[in-house]
Amino acid sequence: MFAAEENVDFRIHVENQTRARDDVSRKQLRLYQLYSRTSGKHIQVLGRRISAKGEDGDKYAQLLVETDTFGSQVRIKGKETDFYLCMNRKGKLVGKPDGTSKECVFIEKVLENNYTALMSAKYSGWYVGFTKKGRPRKGPKTRENQQDVHFMKRYPKGQMEIQKPFKYTTVTKRTKRIRPTNPS
Repeated sequence: MFAAEENVDFRIHVENQTRARDDVSRKQLRLYQLYSRTSGKHIQVLGRRISAKGEDGDKYAQLLVETDTFGSQVRIKGKETDFYLCMNRKGKLVGKPDGTSKECVFIEKVLENNYTALMSAKYSGWYVGFTKKGRPRKGPKTRENQQDVHFMKRYPKGQMEIQKPFKYTTVTKRTKRIRPTNPS
């Protein structure tokens, strides 16, 4: 018999899997707005310029969030402009037409207060943040506990998430046949 290890810590495995992109996970695309806690408005990707001055339902505030890893690494693209939200080496938030570089990848962190913070995958400890006037803050001047980096995910005005009901089947011991449940 094998001796089971009692205190197995999977955090290192999860951390390693989160860092590397994989070809096994399905790419997920979600459409939502990111509401800034400090400016009281939504993040906008206006081509190369980024701001947090968007009204609810504004076409530039609609963001496509791509996830293609095991963990919580995301790329954020403006639906209207097709520019990606990126952080350059000086910590400035910029829009780029090509989101393949590591500068355009962020780690999504859900905080204790249920807000979301976006940390740069390339520059650890640098967060996406905005001032009260909706201007971007530089990465080196941000910390996870600052309100400037707290965001709330919201669906665009008048649009709830369109999700098809999950279809599954049941198998009973008696019949061993697969029966679809609630065919619609």
